[in-house]
Formats: sequence, C-alpha cells, structure tokens
Amino acid sequence: VQLAESGGGSVQAGGSLTLSCVVSGYVYSNTCMGWFRQAQGKEREEIAILDSDGSTNYLDSVKGRFTISKDDAKDTLYLQMNSLKAEDTAMYYCAADKAPCTLLPTGNYWGQGTQVTVSS
Repeated sequence: VQLAESGGGSVQAGGSLTLSCVVSGYVYSNTCMGWFRQAQGKEREEIAILDSDGSTNYLDSVKGRFTISKDDAKDTLYLQMNSLKAEDTAMYYCAADKAPCTLLPTGNYWGQGTQVTVSS
C-alpha cells in the first residue's frame, strides 16, 4: 500500500491550495481516510476525516475553510484549502486504514507528506 501526497507549496494568506493523495495497492472495504498536519515544534493533529459512510469531520480551526473529498475512480483523496492562514503552515499527511476512524491516528498507511507554507 502506498499513499502519495502532492499539491503543497507556498501561498499568501487568504489564498487556496488543493492537496491530493493517490492511494495504490489498498484493497480494504470500510475504509477511513484523512488528512493530518504537523507544524514545526508541534504535535501532529487530525484536521479532516472521511469515514467509510461518507461522513466527514473537521478540526474546528479549519471548519468552513477546508473540504475533504475523494474520487474513487482515481483512487485519490483531496483536501481543498481556502482562506489559508499563516497558522496553517505545516507538513500535511494523508492516511488510510480500516474503519473505525477513531483508530486512524495510529493507522498503518501514511503518505510522505507535502509542505504547505502560508505567508502573512
């Protein structure tokens, strides 16, 4: 199983980015997928989850600004990020594993990360 993120970069505050995570070799049903981030000197935090039933959950600080989605035909998970703030600067990771989503933070499958830098 491999997860590969892309789409990170540098953007000014107020701008937008869309992160992609291509998943290959994954065969489980009832999958939970999500996005996490880790800023320098801080702990990793869960920011967006897409459960196997299609429900979503977001970190309070990104609600209304970030949207998680997936395209099953392309085996790709997305994170649309709008109204970016300097505090969104971090390495962003995608993850996937069997449901329930409560186990995703310690899940088995992670991407290598993509850096997002927001300048104020």
